[in-house]
Amino acid sequence: MRSAGEPDYTDADFQRVRRIAQDEAGIYFPDTKRTLVYSRVSRRVREAGHASFHSYLDFVQTVGGRGEMERLICALTTNVTNFFREKTHFMHLEEIVVPKLAAQVRAGGRGRLWSAACSTGQEPWSIAMSVMTAFPDAPAHDVRILATDINADVVAHAAAGIYPTVEAEAIPAEKKSQFMEPHGDGGLRFTGGIRNLPAFRVLNLNANWPMKGTFSAIFCRNVVIYFDEATRERLWHRLADRLDPGGFLCVGHSERVASKSQCGLEQIAPTIYRKES
Repeated sequence: MRSAGEPDYTDADFQRVRRIAQDEAGIYFPDTKRTLVYSRVSRRVREAGHASFHSYLDFVQTVGGRGEMERLICALTTNVTNFFREKTHFMHLEEIVVPKLAAQVRAGGRGRLWSAACSTGQEPWSIAMSVMTAFPDAPAHDVRILATDINADVVAHAAAGIYPTVEAEAIPAEKKSQFMEPHGDGGLRFTGGIRNLPAFRVLNLNANWPMKGTFSAIFCRNVVIYFDEATRERLWHRLADRLDPGGFLCVGHSERVASKSQCGLEQIAPTIYRKES
């Protein structure tokens, strides 16, 4: 029994949310996630003024409900992240990727990196700090970090580059003092040339991608765990196609590229893959 005021929720509603999540964002929810789906979506149902999941889902699938559909997808996606999460990726970036990128940029080329599920921005800003550490004059060159996420709200948060002091505790002290300044009541804000490196955009990884170029490294971490196998393998192939020859793909600690050979990738560390030259 649900408490008064809680929206009606049936197994048919759960199955319908599953189909929407799959069709709109490639997200797969197994049967065991029925309660989790309720907990994430019920607030949207109430705030949109509906008494049941059924009427809410009818609405989001109309033309007039398109904005609410985007909010539904945002509610279904998770945004748990930290600065310098999985530190080996950033060590590899500073020691291997960025020195090579700097050489090609100084020779007249371009340097591109991609945070493919940037959430609230800790990953792309960590990438930017690593770039600046290994290549201090990067903002004076053609160097950019593309940072994308399906959730427009978290992209806006990421672009602001403002974080509570407690969230910045994982940033090494020297990087914090070099790249951030106090902001507001107990916050910190990225400042200076580093702000010229990231470009934040809303992007559904399972839809069309507008960018045409390739990247020296792509971070796509803790994303495909929410996809079914077919969606996961299709994404790995698409990401590999967007790597420079010799470029690197970094994945989450619980993720593996099962089709690495078919993607032209060589595993050089447990969660780092290199594209064959």
